Amino acid sequence: MSATVAIPVPSSLLLHSKDFASLEKRSRLLLALKFFELEELTSGQAAAMCGLSRVAFLFEAGKSGIPVAELSDEELSAEFS
Repeated sequence: MSATVAIPVPSSLLLHSKDFASLEKRSRLLLALKFFELEELTSGQAAAMCGLSRVAFLFEAGKSGIPVAELSDEELSAEFS
């Protein structure tokens, strides 16, 4: 199931985008990244929300400094031993 939400944004955001379509695409990505970071969406759900493949979404998350895997201390130790 999917729903559409209209969010008013300041027109000044258009200064940072080529056009309305690129502003919408960027807004979808940023919103999906935040919901993923808050663990309210899975990476697959977030990817679908912004129209990316899961791999491309995870790449964008990493570029944005959002961890794509939460490892426990034990798991981290096992990875580096």
